[in-house]
Amino acid sequence: MTVRERTEEIERITLSPFATLSENSRGRAVPEKPCPLRPCFQRDRDRIIHCKAFRRLKQKTQVFLSPEGDHYRTRLTHTLEVSQIARTIARALRLNEDLTEAIALAHDLGHTPFGHAGERALNRLCPGGFKHYEQSVRVVTKLEKDGSGLNLTWEVLNGIVTHTRGEWAATREGRVVRFADHIAYMNHDIEDAVTAGVLRNEDIPAEITSVLGSTKSERITSLIMAIVEHGAEDIGMDAERAAAYEALHDFMYSTVYVDKVAKKEEQKVDKLIRELYAYFKDTPTHMPQAFLYIMWQEGVDRAVTDYISGMSDEYATSTFESLFVPQKWQIL
Repeated sequence: MTVRERTEEIERITLSPFATLSENSRGRAVPEKPCPLRPCFQRDRDRIIHCKAFRRLKQKTQVFLSPEGDHYRTRLTHTLEVSQIARTIARALRLNEDLTEAIALAHDLGHTPFGHAGERALNRLCPGGFKHYEQSVRVVTKLEKDGSGLNLTWEVLNGIVTHTRGEWAATREGRVVRFADHIAYMNHDIEDAVTAGVLRNEDIPAEITSVLGSTKSERITSLIMAIVEHGAEDIGMDAERAAAYEALHDFMYSTVYVDKVAKKEEQKVDKLIRELYAYFKDTPTHMPQAFLYIMWQEGVDRAVTDYISGMSDEYATSTFESLFVPQKWQIL
């Protein structure tokens, strides 16, 4: 028996009847020989961590654009917090932690520079619109590894594309990640907003704090416990904590996410993305060779969208400056 086979046996013995067993995966688009060490979902997790798109998350906005200070979240730290919360829930419910973690680590790989401001800008420019969760699937199936993709399992791809809204994931692990994503961003965005001075803890309505708690730790723990206590068969929460969860969501979207101080720079994002999009659409040969292959196969709009959406905040800004901002004359 190989190490992988022994791990799969442990899954059969220890995981919940509602868990997704590695040996029961629907497989990959391109069949591969099983790894002697790692079950398929662990193998996916490793591929995601080592891919280029994952590394770029460290310089992509979460909420506050290019914040000054070491302790604000980036898209990478958000992703790690989602993974931690999702794994905590999965372990408590005896679900497949490897599958849960793989989905969590990959869920935002397709996010644009400058967070949702960049996503909205590309959505207006790209024919057919732009959704970061769809782009995340495209990253792992098409763009990574010089166009060959990561060849992830069906279950991971399904969890990625359903992590935000609409149809729920086919697996309980994917449904856990959707909750973990919301729990993570609402609570860490509160902390960042308080640090930035655009929110006070006492601003959070009493109807929320009386149910979930008044600190980040209390709220996260309360929401995790709500899901765990609800059970693995139907991933969800009891009515009281679900209502408080929705109220917290509504509160954040009516305060922090529309705050004029926090969002005042976002109008500049629209101009930056529009200018880059127009430039590379007019002169596509100035894009890297890999995106020219995409242009020949799928059209220039698709290639430009892939190129810009993959940029970090810093790279997008420096590219804009090199193209449109006069450079200082240097005497040699």
